[in-house]
Amino acid sequence: MIVLTTGHKYELASFEGGPGQLLQFIEKVPIAQGSRELRTVNDGTTNEEVLKVLIDRLQYLNGKFPCRENALVITKLEESLMWLNKRTADRLARKVEGKATA
Repeated sequence: MIVLTTGHKYELASFEGGPGQLLQFIEKVPIAQGSRELRTVNDGTTNEEVLKVLIDRLQYLNGKFPCRENALVITKLEESLMWLNKRTADRLARKVEGKATA
């Protein structure tokens, strides 16, 4: 993995040495100095989407080559997704989702 933009853009190594894959996360910045309102400067994916991909892939692989370790990783990824979704639900309830923290 090569960090292209910390927290937002990464080049992932190809397993067999081919060209790397770009992983771009959404990047938002305040609309003005001191503002809590955010605007998107680079569109991209989210942590939640990446976790869903990993869960799907590991479930697929575990169907072919089941093992305890795969099952544990799937459980932990599902737990991670649950906590991220809880965080979003809490922020929505407080009406601060999509806003910078103070």
